[in-house]
Amino acid sequence: MQLDQRRAGDVLIVIPLEDRLDARIATDFKEQMTELIASGHTKIVLDLSKVEFIDSSGLGAIVSGLKRMGGRGELVVCGLQETTMTLFRLTRMDRVFQVFENERQAVSVLGGNEKDAAT
Repeated sequence: MQLDQRRAGDVLIVIPLEDRLDARIATDFKEQMTELIASGHTKIVLDLSKVEFIDSSGLGAIVSGLKRMGGRGELVVCGLQETTMTLFRLTRMDRVFQVFENERQAVSVLGGNEKDAAT
């Protein structure tokens, strides 16, 4: 799975470039997120604007990233499309994760330099 990454101050913005976050790629996604967290990133914005579908495996991989943070940082989500936002609401993940409309809002809340974040 390809992940685009960039920084906005001390915030890491991670953008999955696949349109599906499902069982086929969930393990790879989880491993890449684990590596990013293990390398010291404590403020992560997961921009899911390109993701059109998330299954239970994909959702589990996202939750795994949050658990990996272990309270030593923040992992927030932004850019959910209508179908993925519905999944977050149905599973109540919208209460577990801070969900933002766009990258700029998410980066701003985490204290990054929002000039570096896309609109």
